[in-house]
Amino acid sequence: MRGLIVLLLTLCLHANADEQVFYQPLNRDAQLTQEQWRLLWKTTRAQGATTLIVQWTAYGDSDFGGAAGWLSNSLRSAHEQGLQLVLGLYMDAAYYQRIEGVDSPELSAYWKAQLGRSLAQQRSVLKLWKLPVAGWYLPMELDDLHFKDPLRRQTLSSQLKAFNRLLDAPLHVSAFSAGHLSPAANARWLEALAGLNLQVWWQDGAGSGRLAPMVRQQYEAALPCNIGIVREAFRQVSTTGQPFSAVGATAQAKTGCHPTAVFSLRYLPWAKGLLTLSGN
Repeated sequence: MRGLIVLLLTLCLHANADEQVFYQPLNRDAQLTQEQWRLLWKTTRAQGATTLIVQWTAYGDSDFGGAAGWLSNSLRSAHEQGLQLVLGLYMDAAYYQRIEGVDSPELSAYWKAQLGRSLAQQRSVLKLWKLPVAGWYLPMELDDLHFKDPLRRQTLSSQLKAFNRLLDAPLHVSAFSAGHLSPAANARWLEALAGLNLQVWWQDGAGSGRLAPMVRQQYEAALPCNIGIVREAFRQVSTTGQPFSAVGATAQAKTGCHPTAVFSLRYLPWAKGLLTLSGN
């Protein structure tokens, strides 16, 4: 254990210190000991992070052990090390498949059902997990293909506005661009969502490489300052049709007036050897 501590502290680089760091829980992370979690969170805080955004607290059939499980215990340790917690809600494991090819009424009905699952998860976390919550994160990412239609965006806004009224802490959502809305139109959409009293995050796409670098820069430059930017600290190595796989990479440097976060903890140097890289 002493050797591991030395190794982790050696890997702590004095580079990008984003105040928000995303963590995407996976069942295989249950193998970490409490001491390993404590050191991981302590190092994350020492690197300048103040907030941990947890992608989800329930994924498909998994609740990661529930109130007494490894995830809730590790997050309690994270808070003890000085990190505020923005907790993700429920994520349907088949979300991206189920929104493919559906018409607007079907998409609206599906979202309504999933928001209901997330509300139930929020209440469960509050009642049973008893963690200090600085905010809630909705894991269902938005994109400009499935929400290219203005009517769909309007319906989504109504659903998010109603959902947000039921929460006791700020709601965070994230979006990414695939080139189906212009940079200006995309910026107007995200600004309208932020106007619902949401913290909106835009993923910079550097790791997934959906858009050419110059195009990504145009999308970013169009965003108003209140839209947060998620810097992707990975490089995707899987191709279309393959299970997602990526390796760690240096995130784009923090610039401009936006709040920033890094995605994700799994790819940061001090998590090497603890959180494995296959998948997300």
